[in-house]
Amino acid sequence: MLDPARYFDHAATTPLAPEVLKEMEPFLGLPANAGSIHAFGRRAMDAVERARARVAEAVGAEDPAQIVFTSGATEACNTVLNAHDGGWISPFEHAAVREPAIARGYRVLPNEELTLRPDPKGEGLLAVMAVNNEIGAQWEARDLPAQSRFVDATQALGKVALNLDEIDYAAFSAHKLYGPQGIGALFTASGSMEPLLRGGEQEEGRRAGTQNVAGIVGFGAACALAQDRLEEDDAHVTELRWTLIQELLASNLTDWRIIAPETSVPHILSISFFGVEGETLVIEADHAGFAISAGAACSSRSTEPSHVLTALGLEEQWRRGTVRISFGRGNTKETVAALGKTLVRSTENLRTIA
Repeated sequence: MLDPARYFDHAATTPLAPEVLKEMEPFLGLPANAGSIHAFGRRAMDAVERARARVAEAVGAEDPAQIVFTSGATEACNTVLNAHDGGWISPFEHAAVREPAIARGYRVLPNEELTLRPDPKGEGLLAVMAVNNEIGAQWEARDLPAQSRFVDATQALGKVALNLDEIDYAAFSAHKLYGPQGIGALFTASGSMEPLLRGGEQEEGRRAGTQNVAGIVGFGAACALAQDRLEEDDAHVTELRWTLIQELLASNLTDWRIIAPETSVPHILSISFFGVEGETLVIEADHAGFAISAGAACSSRSTEPSHVLTALGLEEQWRRGTVRISFGRGNTKETVAALGKTLVRSTENLRTIA
């Protein structure tokens, strides 16, 4: 039987919080289209607008009208990138930003150029993620010179305090903060947005398609819960992170390193074990009942090396031996310690047979 306490892949997705499900349940079977003017539709629209206000408060938007609901962060990212003729992205972006940006001719800035003005005329869009999904590194996009700034805040919402001052666009996803899958949001500072999807006047004409009322309600509930638990959650995952690090330090294991700058968020820990394959460690952990990953879940089946680790300049052996452990509410110090022992034992065994 799967044990949620042994699930260490929260950067890929989080469990649906019981409190969130409770708020969603009245709308799961309700035959209500938020665009309808009858009582069923009005109830749905009221729920959507209440959720919009909760999301706006959580992300620090001044006006709920700045929030556009989407099917997820991927759609939100594509909406922004397709609305601009070009610009620049950091070398650490998630595929949801990287792939559509490159397809539209955006330039990938080398790491050392991020703090330089991308365009002396100040034109174009600069896309920089708030928290990297593989290594947990943080960036302050508002400190970077650009005419327009877009932040993929998928891994930041509910984990760190957000500041959208001087940010033009931001993308979010509910399932990264104990909300439902299949619902996301786009923040647009101006309140307007060129739609990616056409065919209806939903979301004030900014995103066509019948609104996912239950999902939107769940997103709002997850945001409210995350706000209430922000300090508690941060303290919990920080303790778990150090428990795992101490477990590794207390062992006789050599040639391992943490892949993260000092500014990394505590809920994502990237560790590399020299001389072994990260994918093999993931399988070994799985056999022991633990869920970890070798990188982003969206690219976990790819045989290409991580572009994030490559951008950091890591040697191939270190890149190949990297795994990601991401902590959450359901983990305990006991299961973290057991995971640490599993990683040590598996690494030693794999090195013996290499």
